[in-house]
Amino acid sequence: MTSIDSVTLEAADPAAARSFYTAAFDLDSHVSFDTSDAPTTGFRGFTLSLTVSQPGTVDSLIGTALEAGATPLKPPAKSLWGYGGVVRSPDGSIWNIATTSKKDTGPVTREFDSFVLLLGVADVAASKRFYLERGLTVGKSFGRMYVEFDTGESPVKLALYRRRALAKTAGVPADGTGSHRLVIGGDLGEFTDPDGFAWQAAARTSL
Repeated sequence: MTSIDSVTLEAADPAAARSFYTAAFDLDSHVSFDTSDAPTTGFRGFTLSLTVSQPGTVDSLIGTALEAGATPLKPPAKSLWGYGGVVRSPDGSIWNIATTSKKDTGPVTREFDSFVLLLGVADVAASKRFYLERGLTVGKSFGRMYVEFDTGESPVKLALYRRRALAKTAGVPADGTGSHRLVIGGDLGEFTDPDGFAWQAAARTSL
């Protein structure tokens, strides 16, 4: 089965970016960093999500992210599907911390159950076909709105969502230009998808 090993976030100061993620989320895996001054404005077309077990963990992770310098986009709140909030990291990436649970059932931890990369695309059906041709298989699909791929035990889960809908979910305008400041590492090979997201054959080494 196809594996997605990590994501590389490109930043002007990758060492500072790494320090932020360690302080904010205790995240020392899944994410690597590289130096880039490529122009980028507005919404970069993707979000990263940490799915956790209960609301207290959401509050803990968002609290430390804000203390480390993140910008709040959506404060933690209950919804029909659970509880969650959204922040933007100092390097510009958008993070959604969420749980399907609406109440705490045990001690608050700093652990997350899954790490999800959600790509905002212009045409979900076309991007779905593109990735199927490269060996991915569909886990869940909701027409032209949303597709989640089955990547087995991969450290990173991958899903597609319409760009404007993803921006709305993140609490930001959908407009954006320039670099995504993102490289996806796995065993699909090296290519760029229809929406400009770059893939590489193997994850880069973290700084």
